[in-house]
Amino acid sequence: MNKISTYPLRLPKSLKDEVARVAERDHTSMNQFIAIAVAEKISALETEEFFVERAKRADLKAFKNILFRPGGDAPRSGDEL
Repeated sequence: MNKISTYPLRLPKSLKDEVARVAERDHTSMNQFIAIAVAEKISALETEEFFVERAKRADLKAFKNILFRPGGDAPRSGDEL
């Protein structure tokens, strides 16, 4: 089981009231709602960093060669976005 750490969080009253309202609507505690929100933000930042690093390794010439290679089937009806 993960160890739990506490952190005294200071929020403007209006934000705290909104968190309380949304957490109640979500049937969670404020603590759980804030913990999930922090986890989601970390996940988004880590995902962004992953794709930035991945893009640095991209071989655009190889990508274009694959994208425009001859042969294969023409797009079918329904393939469009």
